[in-house]
Amino acid sequence: MASHSSPNPAVKVGVFYDGSYFTHVSNYYNYVHHHRRRLHIGGVHEFIKQMVAEREGTRPSLCHIVDSHFFRGRFVAKDANEKANQLYYDRVFDDVLMYNGVQTHYLPVKDLMGRKREKGIDVLMALETFELCMYKRFDVVALIASDGDHVPLVRKLHGLGCKTMLLGWDYEYTDEATGEVQTTKTSTDLWNAVSYPLEMAELVDAGLREDDEVIRDMFVLKESMPREGDPDRPAPTFDQSDEERYTGEVMSLHNGYGFIRFPDNNVFFLHDDLEGIEFSELSVGMMLEFNVAFNSRGQRVAKKIRVAGE
Repeated sequence: MASHSSPNPAVKVGVFYDGSYFTHVSNYYNYVHHHRRRLHIGGVHEFIKQMVAEREGTRPSLCHIVDSHFFRGRFVAKDANEKANQLYYDRVFDDVLMYNGVQTHYLPVKDLMGRKREKGIDVLMALETFELCMYKRFDVVALIASDGDHVPLVRKLHGLGCKTMLLGWDYEYTDEATGEVQTTKTSTDLWNAVSYPLEMAELVDAGLREDDEVIRDMFVLKESMPREGDPDRPAPTFDQSDEERYTGEVMSLHNGYGFIRFPDNNVFFLHDDLEGIEFSELSVGMMLEFNVAFNSRGQRVAKKIRVAGE
């Protein structure tokens, strides 16, 4: 009896994250972009399936993400313990990756000339991606990356007969605290090397304007985000008229501004909003009492800040 091949065979997809880059982009959407949401791993995977299906001429249900991997440098326990709640947040994000079937690959962050730097993570990502593609024979490898150092990996993958998709972001904005223009750009060489380049900043903005469900689902819903220490409870929401007083500890201090511990992603404050205390008198761990409001760009900020209990 003759065998019949399916006119729409399944497509095997591998997804590989440059973890520092993904986190950088997710922070941009959460703190700077008007959407004010973090990227959602599960939603990103559904988006990739949709994009692969379009380009491979098949249905999303036939595009299977059979492997996904996340690569990043990470502080060793001693260094992380010196940063407020760093160990907690590392564990929370590990849970997110685990629940979405993403395997993690970490290398210790090194101290180089007094600065903490990732070393070797791009090489590890390239080696693991190439080796897994050899064994599992992905049809498409999706890279969430921006560095031109990934170009040799892309060429090697093409040599194995694997197509490549790049999720890259090009954007810039002015930092409110410093007034400096911050720019994120993807390597032109990397754009040109891959089979399917996706300019994500444009795709996301267009999708949000059109209320595209696939794009919308790429982001975490605020009402579903956890309170710190209580993953099952929703975070509170606020508007500009919120006069309730809240209490939280100082998480970090910078040049005239800082962050206070507060669900779900802490709250920004400026020295001008302090009452009864000078900015120079603040210290990390100090408990403050404050109101919450939104500034002109929709960023959540603390107002009418006083030392707790005074």
